[in-house]
Amino acid sequence: MRQTKLQNQRISRREKRTRSKIRGTASMPRLSVKRGNKNIFLQVIDDVKGVTLASASTKELDMKGTKSEKAMKLGELIAEKSKKIGVTKMVFDRGAYKYHGRVKNVAEGAKKAGIKI
Repeated sequence: MRQTKLQNQRISRREKRTRSKIRGTASMPRLSVKRGNKNIFLQVIDDVKGVTLASASTKELDMKGTKSEKAMKLGELIAEKSKKIGVTKMVFDRGAYKYHGRVKNVAEGAKKAGIKI
């Protein structure tokens, strides 16, 4: 029990440290990543208004493949959704995760689809 509590505190500190340097606005919102064991969840957030502009998850994808391939497609999907609402630039918020693996694939998928991060 104590070990889990300490681990959650460390994760929370890393998230706060990352988010203290990042702010999303209406013209340049924040692309937030939440990574689980099976799925990845993305949100495009305007921090000034406190509103989620668009969201996507791997649950929406109807494809088979590795988690990394799904992450790349998910980045492309969120880029398409954000272009529909008129957003072409975003600030990438990796949360407490390293910019590596699936998190990196999400960012590269969005860049590939034409979003500036």
